[in-house]
Amino acid sequence: MKIAFASTDNLLVNEHFGWCKCFYMYELENDSFTFLQSIDASAELSDESEKLSYKINCVKDAHILYVAQIGPKASMLVKNAGIFAMRATKEDESIKEVLESLLKLTKNNPPLWMQRLLHVPRTTNDSE
Repeated sequence: MKIAFASTDNLLVNEHFGWCKCFYMYELENDSFTFLQSIDASAELSDESEKLSYKINCVKDAHILYVAQIGPKASMLVKNAGIFAMRATKEDESIKEVLESLLKLTKNNPPLWMQRLLHVPRTTNDSE
C-alpha cells in the first residue's frame, strides 16, 4: 500500500494539498515501510481545476494521501481518483509515527476502508 505525504521536509505532515510543492511517497509492506520517492509538484497553475488535476496526477500511484489540510472540492476529486484522503490528526504530525500507526492498523483488525485498500491492486504505473 502506497501513501503520499504532503510535507515540506519529509519529516512532518505540514502541507495543504493544493499548496504542496513536493509529496513524499512511502510503501507499507508486511511489517515495514520504505521511502519510495519524492514527487515534484511545484508547477504553478492559475486555474483551480487544472491545479487540482495536476496535484492529483502527481500522487496518482498512491492508495492514501495524507495531508495537513485539504479543501472539500479537492477531497472529492482525490476520492474520485481512487485515492483515500486523510487529514493529519494534529499539527506537524510525524510521518514516521503515521506510518507506524498505519502498520499497526493493517495488522490489528484494519477498518473497512483499509481492508478495501489492502485488497485493491494499483495498476497505474506498477510496471515502470
